[in-house]
Amino acid sequence: MPKKVFLVHRWEGSPEKDWMPWLKRELEKKGFRVFAPLMPDAANPEMDSWLNHLLHITKIAGDPNKDWFFVGHSLGCITILRYIETLKENQKIGGAVLVAGFADDLEIPELSDFYKEPVDWQKIKSHCRNFIAVNSDNDPYVPLKHGYAFKEKLGAELVVMHKHGHFSGSEGFVELPVALEAVLKMAEE
Repeated sequence: MPKKVFLVHRWEGSPEKDWMPWLKRELEKKGFRVFAPLMPDAANPEMDSWLNHLLHITKIAGDPNKDWFFVGHSLGCITILRYIETLKENQKIGGAVLVAGFADDLEIPELSDFYKEPVDWQKIKSHCRNFIAVNSDNDPYVPLKHGYAFKEKLGAELVVMHKHGHFSGSEGFVELPVALEAVLKMAEE
């Protein structure tokens, strides 16, 4: 059975934007089965619809297990955390790579639905073996403190990239080797 990776894009993103297509191709070359859904209404996201869509995609894929990995970009990260909160007591995934992620208030009203309820750090940590947070020291939307929060609350390995902004295609990021390396590292453990 191939290991599975679920890619969850950013607000106003898609599986065809930024570095997502490149990462999907590279993971498939390595033998992973990759799911890269288009999240509903990416321009006007709602937490319930994004979470329900991810739940639907993962249900199609089977039962969550240690050979499942998730990669999120920005809003995709908190969507992944909300998904992990739904796992049953005996379910545990292999890992999550959180690129430009956040789990609390960014003071962006359009996204407040995603963090109006605090995340359950303990539950999330208990259902995922590994976390790697990738943040930039000059992200205009997600301050670096959010990467440090993942390190503190989830025991995430924090990778700080210099001058990578929000890791968006419009900033020139159509490949993101650090995300590929993170998945490969977690898949070997």
